[in-house]
Amino acid sequence: MPPPSPVSIPFELQGAPVHGFRGNAPDGPLTHPRGLTVAISRQAGSRGTEIAKKVADILTWQVFDHDTLDYLVQNDDARAQLLADVPADARAWADAQLGHLQRDHKLNADPEVLPLIRLVLTVAARGNAVIVGRAAGFLLPPETTVHVRVIAPTEARVAYLAQELRLTRPEAAEEVRARDERRALFLDRTLARDPADPTAYDAVVNAERLGVEGAAQFIGWAVRTKQMFAEIAESGPPSTFTDLDELAGV
Repeated sequence: MPPPSPVSIPFELQGAPVHGFRGNAPDGPLTHPRGLTVAISRQAGSRGTEIAKKVADILTWQVFDHDTLDYLVQNDDARAQLLADVPADARAWADAQLGHLQRDHKLNADPEVLPLIRLVLTVAARGNAVIVGRAAGFLLPPETTVHVRVIAPTEARVAYLAQELRLTRPEAAEEVRARDERRALFLDRTLARDPADPTAYDAVVNAERLGVEGAAQFIGWAVRTKQMFAEIAESGPPSTFTDLDELAGV
């Protein structure tokens, strides 16, 4: 899958990372993904996929939404093309993380779901990816993941799906309910987690208040901040600094 076309990064996010973690030394095993991943969890109709695509544009990263992941799982050639761009140590990390989840977190995935989970882990192992749904934020290590929950008032979500899918308001309300229920059930069955638990996320973003652009910029700053602290942890802090903007040279 080719990377997204580069776009101009708004001034506010010129310090945003585009390379992520540098990874381990070549002679050592990979102990974490090669770069950060943004994992977008969303309420139905909250425009989470639109926001994810905007975040990917801002960071010039790749976005993997519902349709893309399903296509890669089902299409051997496309998946092989993606995997050819993933270093062997990153693929090995994905396999190790899957084993860890199965052993220690009681991953309860149906056999037909395991290829999807392995793909999510592999995409994240390469780094610099925005993944929508598929429990990605619950599968990946928090140290290298910016896990965001996108929410919006029910009425706004119903109105959005009514327009997007050309449904009546009652039909859209039922669609919102069914999608939320289906996603929550998948997460509960797979990892025994509740998507409504706010402590599972780095940030919870109200798309109705911020809009698509504002929410994406907010998430971009979260990525920048997490990257900054990761680099501090790897190399040690400078002798003095007053805030993140000073540290970044902004």
